[in-house]
Amino acid sequence: MIKLVIMRKFVIFFLLMFFSFNTKSSEGNLYDFEIKSISGENIRLIDFKDKVILLVNTASQCGFTPQYSGLQKIYDRYKDDNFVVLGVPSDDFNQELPNEKDVQKFCEIRYGVNFPMTSIQKIKGDNAHPLYKWISGNVSVIGQPRWNFHKYLISKEGKILNWFSSMTSPTSEGLIKQIEEALYN
Repeated sequence: MIKLVIMRKFVIFFLLMFFSFNTKSSEGNLYDFEIKSISGENIRLIDFKDKVILLVNTASQCGFTPQYSGLQKIYDRYKDDNFVVLGVPSDDFNQELPNEKDVQKFCEIRYGVNFPMTSIQKIKGDNAHPLYKWISGNVSVIGQPRWNFHKYLISKEGKILNWFSSMTSPTSEGLIKQIEEALYN
């Protein structure tokens, strides 16, 4: 009986630690960072203050690459309401084109992408961009990108509201509902 009680407490503790936000959250917010754009200029994330942001690590040669269409669709639908999609190409999963010029051309021609995109970035591990290190310090292990097209919904105040796995379509009812709540409430 005592072993069962101890085991239950351990399982509950483990689940809370694994699925909850990291209790040692990193200081600051999204607006503290800069990142290079796909064309080489600096993107100052402070310039997105008071906007809801969907931050997405992307790749051009992935089974989820067609999500670019959905990302563009929601960007077009909500951009006039202070919403922005920020695409972050990454080759961390070995599915990105070799350079920014090729990525930009691919995205524009194939999917009509005109939302902001960054240069190709590391999003995990010791060499991750500082933005993704900050994210890593503010979400649980399960909230870390495990594949391309992992999404973070960021509030107008620069705080992480939620994350969505690669399996979540950009136009899914649940994601749209949360975007609208962040924009209009």
